[in-house]
Amino acid sequence: MTKPGLSKKKPSLKRKPVFLQAMGWREWVSLPGLDIDKIKVKVDTGARTSALHAHRISKFTKDNATYVRFFVHPNQRKKKPEIECTALVVDERDIKNSGGKVTQRYVVRTIITVGDESWPIELTLTNRDEMGFRMLLGRQAIRRRFVVDAGRSYATRKK
Repeated sequence: MTKPGLSKKKPSLKRKPVFLQAMGWREWVSLPGLDIDKIKVKVDTGARTSALHAHRISKFTKDNATYVRFFVHPNQRKKKPEIECTALVVDERDIKNSGGKVTQRYVVRTIITVGDESWPIELTLTNRDEMGFRMLLGRQAIRRRFVVDAGRSYATRKK
């Protein structure tokens, strides 16, 4: 006998398949909200949060909101061009880097464009001058949007 309100049919544990576009371990993206037309990113599924190379970061208040002004060198190993950016601070977080050191970073929200798709992401600001890539794209930014093919590069080029 079935208890009232319960069905004899067992719930399905199967999920409908979701087909996500593949992206490579490195990709070209743009950040139109920061006037960055093209920046090479390393896709890092080990990093929860995305990080953008920024220097000369200064905090200021406008209309009772906290903003940051910062400068970005979008090209690897080059000091030019240098792009001045301004963004609303959405948070300040303690972030642990790959060496285990914890630093407090500003978090900003902006739009990212990868291939033909655009969506909002959060970025932490940090000096990545000594790193190979000016930006890390963390797993939260690509969750439910892309799968990573570690054997490919630049898989999301616009058609």
